[in-house]
This record gives sequence, structure tokens and C-alpha cells, in this order.
Amino acid sequence: MATISAKLVKELREKTGAGMMDCKKALQATDGDLEAAVDHLREKGISKAAKKSDRIAAEGLVHVASKGNDGVIVEINSETDFVARNEDFQKLVQDIADHILDVKPEDIDALNKSEIDGQTVEDKITEAVSKIGEKLTLRRFVLAEKTDNGSFGEYLHMGGRIGVLSVVEGTTDAEVAKGVAMHAAALNPKYVSSDQVPEEELKHEREILKQQALNEGKPEKIVDKMVEGRMRKYLEEISIVNQPFVKDSDITVEKYLQQHDSKLVDFIRFEVGEGIEKREENFADEVMGQVNK
Repeated sequence: MATISAKLVKELREKTGAGMMDCKKALQATDGDLEAAVDHLREKGISKAAKKSDRIAAEGLVHVASKGNDGVIVEINSETDFVARNEDFQKLVQDIADHILDVKPEDIDALNKSEIDGQTVEDKITEAVSKIGEKLTLRRFVLAEKTDNGSFGEYLHMGGRIGVLSVVEGTTDAEVAKGVAMHAAALNPKYVSSDQVPEEELKHEREILKQQALNEGKPEKIVDKMVEGRMRKYLEEISIVNQPFVKDSDITVEKYLQQHDSKLVDFIRFEVGEGIEKREENFADEVMGQVNK
């Protein structure tokens, strides 16, 4: 049997998108013949994952989970929302979320290299691509911590289209934290409080508001006063604790938390596909694309 080098395995993996062990077995089965190994993987239906590498995966699921004082929110993308409703895909997302809580990887690269059920996460996803038939992308995750006197708010909206993980201290009542998570899902605030807003953003917004006031023909002597008033409103809109609580608009989120002797430490909100540029094709182009394949 030919000696199979790590370099050859890597080359086959890059050509086919198949897992490391599948590539090694294919090379062993073909005595190290790279092209024959490619055919071997194709025949087994393993290399089809590579054909999907140039597609855009902007659908998928967000999942939120916690274990003890650790919480996680993760997004895994697929090409279509149909796959997001696939039970195998849903289980994959849940399994990876649980795995993140167990191993606490530093980043996506470390997560991909970590092992789950005897194989790397990267290989597990490649295997799922072959089974499900769409490009899948492990896009992002965030780990969070709380104290014994705190709680996580875990909320999924639209079956995992939007997910929020909130961290509240001062109460162990998860329903209180979940209320904040639901609010964040609905109103999409940017910051916990106005103290978190970067000075550069504040300066930029002030300049815009000043120009708006001047363009409205307001007297220059009252412009600064107008700007400060509008800045207060702007900060209320982007800071979650200053927003009217979605379940009771008569109080702010901060007041809601105070009623439960608690405080919001942080929240993380993921929306599936946000920031991903989706390819737009009309029906005729799509048909021609299939004809020309």
C-alpha cells in the first residue's frame, strides 16, 4: 500500500471538500492516485459538497442554549429556508451549540478543529452537506457567562430566524431575562445603555443632526439645543434599557428590570443572514444557469 502523506490528503480535501478521513481512505483505496481518489469520492457521493462551495448560504438557523453559568448563541447558514426546517439540520445546529458549551472554543477556527462524536466539527458539517444537499456554513457564535445570582434569557423568534441571548444579574428568574430577550428580538437595539455608544458614533450623529436643523432653516442660536434634544431621543432608540418595554410601553426596560431587583449585563442578537449579500437572479437567468452547467 502506498504511503499517504498529509500533503496529499490536504490536496484531495481542497479538491473535493470531503472530510480528512474520507480523503485518506480514498487515497488508500486508490494507492495514492489523486485523480482516481477524486473519482472514488464522487462515486460515493462524498465530494459533492465541494461543488456547492461557491453558492451563497444566507438562510439557516440561530440557536440559543445554556448550561450552568455558560450560555451560547450560534448561527449556521444554509442556502434555503427549506433546509432550515429539516430535522437533521436542526439537530446539527443544536448539537454544535451544546458542543460549544462543552469545549468553549476561542473562535470559529478552533471550533471547526474540535472533535464531536469522533470527528472534527468541520468534517461533521461537510458530512451534513453531502447528506442534506446544500452548502452549510458555520458562521458565528458568542459565548456568555453569568453568576450564580444571574439568569440567561433565551429566545428564538420565527423558528430560529432571530435569536437573542440576554444576561441578567440580580435574579435567577429566567422569565425576567427572557422578557428582555424578547424585547431585543422585536426592537433590535444596538447597545445596552448610552454609556456603551462609541464617542465617534456620537460625534457623527451630532454632526448629522446639526446639519438637519440648519437645513430646516432653524436659527443657529437654538440649533445646539435642538441637537441635544434629538440626541437624547436617538440614544433612547438605540439603547435597550432606555426603550419602552415591549410588553408594557408605560415603563422602560430598565424600569422593568428594577421591578425585579435586577440589571441587564449584556445581550447578543443574531438574525439569520444579516450582513450577507444575497445573490439576486431572475428566473430566466436561473434557468440558463442550469442549462449551461
